[in-house]
Amino acid sequence: MASNFEVSVHKISKGFGLKLVGDFDATSEYELIYAIKKLPGDILNIFIHTDGLKDISPFGLDVFHRNMSTYDAQSRKLVFTGNKASHISQGESRPQSF
Repeated sequence: MASNFEVSVHKISKGFGLKLVGDFDATSEYELIYAIKKLPGDILNIFIHTDGLKDISPFGLDVFHRNMSTYDAQSRKLVFTGNKASHISQGESRPQSF
């Protein structure tokens, strides 16, 4: 469990920004999913900033991708930014809709 992981949520003009800091593992993934699910249902754009990530666990990524692919209760566009964006977003450079 990555005890140094944090998700900070900020309201921005286009939606919400989630800043990730620390190591990303399976437990961190659940924290991120929980933070996304807590956002208001009418928010369409969620910007996930990855510059603060250090170590990214392959297992944590796998869990994140599986959970996000099954999370389609609401259509939200996740936009990954920062130097680790391509790692988290399954290597895609365009925004993902979930």
